[in-house]
Amino acid sequence: MTLRRAALAAAVLLVSGCTSFSETVAAEDAPSAAAPSDPAPTDEGDGDASCPAPRAEPDPDRPVVDLSFRLSEDLRTVTGTETVVFTPDEDTDEMVFRLVPNSPGGTELGSRLTVDDVRGDDVREGGYEDAGARSPGGLYVLRLDDELAAGDPTEVELDFTLSLGGGDGLQRLGTADGTAWWASGFPLLAWEPGAGWARDPFVDVLGETASSPVADTTVTVDAPEDLTVLMTGAQEEPSAPDDGRRTWTSRQPVARDVSVAAGPFRTATLTSPGGVEITTGVLDGADVGPGELADWTSEAVTDLADRLGAFPYDTLTVPLLPAEGGGIEYPSSILMAGADRSVLEHEVAHMWFYGMVGDSQFRDPWLDEAFATYAERVDGQVSQESLDRALAAPGDVGGAMDEFAGTEEYFDAVYGKGGAALLAARQAAGEGPFDAALRCYVQVNAWTIATPDDVAAALADLPAALDVLVAAGALDEGDRPD
Repeated sequence: MTLRRAALAAAVLLVSGCTSFSETVAAEDAPSAAAPSDPAPTDEGDGDASCPAPRAEPDPDRPVVDLSFRLSEDLRTVTGTETVVFTPDEDTDEMVFRLVPNSPGGTELGSRLTVDDVRGDDVREGGYEDAGARSPGGLYVLRLDDELAAGDPTEVELDFTLSLGGGDGLQRLGTADGTAWWASGFPLLAWEPGAGWARDPFVDVLGETASSPVADTTVTVDAPEDLTVLMTGAQEEPSAPDDGRRTWTSRQPVARDVSVAAGPFRTATLTSPGGVEITTGVLDGADVGPGELADWTSEAVTDLADRLGAFPYDTLTVPLLPAEGGGIEYPSSILMAGADRSVLEHEVAHMWFYGMVGDSQFRDPWLDEAFATYAERVDGQVSQESLDRALAAPGDVGGAMDEFAGTEEYFDAVYGKGGAALLAARQAAGEGPFDAALRCYVQVNAWTIATPDDVAAALADLPAALDVLVAAGALDEGDRPD
């Protein structure tokens, strides 16, 4: 996922069920009716016999996660319980969870995630590991009584407490103006199928370091009754008020992570031409109404689906938070800070790149950030001079998070140079062949954690595109298919 601030826009290459108990959207702000359109793209291939016609299905043995959150009355603390049914594809004697709120930047603003208790028939003990994070640590590790064989499931429960910090600009966790939000606000299962546990360290660079499998995830939020909750997954109608509180529930069968926002949102809901139910929420005084924000989102979803294939999820929620400075994407949900269409388009693109086609965000951050930047601007007008300037920036596009000296270097190489390299690769290979290859890459690698080798395999018949990506340091010479 991507934490994007206002400064980021200047750094990257190419910036050249409404609910009756919240205030409903006024008639003049209702979303416009969708214009007549061709049906949204199906998951069929592009006529290339080398590309499987159907989109890859998620692993039937993927984790099953149940998350129960309770937001305090003062909107500063979330207590919760996470239940995980985990079936490894390799033998293991432990389970590793990433505590994203304990990253260096989050704790400086008062955010903190602690594990209070653990349970499970196979659990011997649990404890923290530092992993470059702040106290109490960036990883929580459960030691199992015996080795868990590949294919054998185990069930564990973790009770946790999350403190919501505050500060200027968008953070993944926060509270302000009667609104609270949290993302990655629970112990995040850090398993990479085929590779094992991801123990990558946290870094001071403003970026992501997680790697998580998709999971069949159910989320329950207990919140003060005057708040509307918008979150990952298809939401049910909330419960009736009970002692001043309501319970909200959603399910997302293929979620790598989860975001939640609770506030006095005015909401609007529309269905995109491709059948995606989009719900937006804004607060009083926002620069855009919920209906207009829903229209923007629908246009982004539709445009990207035309190029990349059907939208990965049935629903998408977009709350506009009381903060300025960008957006953060999560499966079927985007936390927006500021009404910026270019940021919104970038975050929608992440639904394909990281949401569906995952990656190790520590080892290969370009596989989601460069691709989202490319998707955001591929149809725009970019001068050759701008493209050449971005490609000449120092640093390798394919660097790991700990290889960048700072945030500016990371932005310039991964977003700017990475997006430019993909645009230049498309120019070199031809728009039609490159678009078909990229769409096939999405189909084949859906719901997996992709690697640069997978990109190289998708472009195997386009050597001119590979040349560009090798020259930019996105791929190594050794990544070329034999």
